[in-house]
Amino acid sequence: MSFRRNLVHARSYIITILALLVAFGIVIWMEQRGGWAQASAAVELPDRQLDAAALRASARPLTEQERQWARIAWTYFQNNTDPVTGLAFSVEKFPSATMWDTGSYLMGVISAQRLELIEAREFDERIARALGSLQKLPLFDGKLPNKAYNASTLQMTDYTNQPTERGIGWSAIDIARLMVPLQVLVWQYPQHTQAVRAVLGRLDLSALQAEGEFMGARLDGQGRAELVQEGRLGYEQYASKSLALVGRHAPRAASYTQQLAWSDVEGVRIGHDRRTERESGAHNYVLSEPYVLDGLEMGWDRDSGELGWRVFLAQQRRFEKTGQLTAVTEDHLDQKPYFAYNTVHANGRNWFTLSDTGEDLDALRTLSVKASFGWHALVDNDYTRRLVTAVAPLHDPQRGWYAGLYERTREPNKALTANTNAVVLESLAYIQGGPLVRVR
Repeated sequence: MSFRRNLVHARSYIITILALLVAFGIVIWMEQRGGWAQASAAVELPDRQLDAAALRASARPLTEQERQWARIAWTYFQNNTDPVTGLAFSVEKFPSATMWDTGSYLMGVISAQRLELIEAREFDERIARALGSLQKLPLFDGKLPNKAYNASTLQMTDYTNQPTERGIGWSAIDIARLMVPLQVLVWQYPQHTQAVRAVLGRLDLSALQAEGEFMGARLDGQGRAELVQEGRLGYEQYASKSLALVGRHAPRAASYTQQLAWSDVEGVRIGHDRRTERESGAHNYVLSEPYVLDGLEMGWDRDSGELGWRVFLAQQRRFEKTGQLTAVTEDHLDQKPYFAYNTVHANGRNWFTLSDTGEDLDALRTLSVKASFGWHALVDNDYTRRLVTAVAPLHDPQRGWYAGLYERTREPNKALTANTNAVVLESLAYIQGGPLVRVR
């Protein structure tokens, strides 16, 4: 075959790689301009509290105990992945999937491969099947993935997994989460590049943003689609980094200082979003999740490191003051209302646990398994070792890791979910090999 014919045959791959090189260039440029944000949150502080010596300095092989923990996490996906669609269930035996859950599942598969829990053949089969289903999903208004799907039928659903022909809207933050594993696949597993390209080619990613901010979609009271700003401090910047990996930059959402305010929590000045629930209708949760994922996947930059460290330090200080081990984040519950945001700060209150409607759920505050593993992966100190020791019994070896331990009753929160088990896998993969995405 002639060189020209070879070139024509390869042109789609060349275009994909060139597009990703441009996106990667954007990422590097953002880093060189002083981090992901437009301005540095860290330089506005009167003092920097990040203890670089406490961060995990280098990768190391896992211990046999840690490898067993990884195997337990992988059992969740062995038991809760649809054999036909290849999509994982958000919650054990509940065949629903969001784009956030799907992103978590794909990161779990990538982590399992890196930890040698699965062989190359199973890895490729799982990834190919999931990407094939993502190419078939009906899209909300023909633009972007719906907020939820039946993981077995691929029908659009509401959050109770009831089918809905129209859909219920899209989540910009959830879709951004999906971009992380897709980028990892293109750069590190090129055999899946064409399938990733087919997934992205269906999506109108431009609809995710307006005037530099992220826009979600929902249905109003008359059933009409409306766009609403989505994301608060921590989540917005994580999503911005994720979408930048595929060439989509939202400068206002990327800025850590655009909506930054400060509150004292256990003697630590922690950053929170200045937009209040009363003014905007959205809760300004401050919790572990976005900072943990940012660190595990992309590696902290100057600003996310400083803000993330303060979120961690406030939790450590609460333990030092009260004796209550603290690692809080969003988590499923094994009782009504089945989901809670366990926060460091939200809506003007410290250590507020609430539902998505703002209901006070402090009685259900949970020591989170995924937050404990995530902080232990990022921070190598006595406190994080205490955390993983405390949560180590919270699993079923045949089913996976539970969500956590209720503070008040000391009973396990036995919700079994894709997100918890994926973050456990990501955390252990980070300990062994460092960040899963290299942006520097």
